[in-house]
Amino acid sequence: MEKSIDELILDLKDEDDFVREEAIGSLELKGEEAVCPLIEALGQRNKDIKIGAAQVLAAIGDKRAIPALVATLGDRNKLVRREASTALTTMGDEAIEPVIAELDNPKWRVRGAACWVLGALDAKEALPKLEELLNDESSFVQYGAKDAINRINNG
Repeated sequence: MEKSIDELILDLKDEDDFVREEAIGSLELKGEEAVCPLIEALGQRNKDIKIGAAQVLAAIGDKRAIPALVATLGDRNKLVRREASTALTTMGDEAIEPVIAELDNPKWRVRGAACWVLGALDAKEALPKLEELLNDESSFVQYGAKDAINRINNG
């Protein structure tokens, strides 16, 4: 019997790696049908569900996920933030403007993640704002901005 999307999303937090990988693969095959439940899953408490949801959304590539992935850049868990960042890099140019807006976020982790995403997206339009962040109060953000600028200019 085939599992429902909700059951597969719950499998993302299973202790067994094989079960999690099977859930990711099955959700990817569901494609567009799974996008809205996966976007909702990014708001759940469990980090493994959020990580798996971001991975599947990256594989599906549906642009509707961009706002939720951007919001997930502020997650408390660094692995969740990393997967959301990686997923955003798969969304292409449509992710650039929403991510540029996060360069003004009060949370340094979000600003730093946004720098990384923009560098990976080769977002030349972000260069003026990234240059401002070279003087950010956070050394993490300063490093992220410098790295993004280098990637964009040398990419």
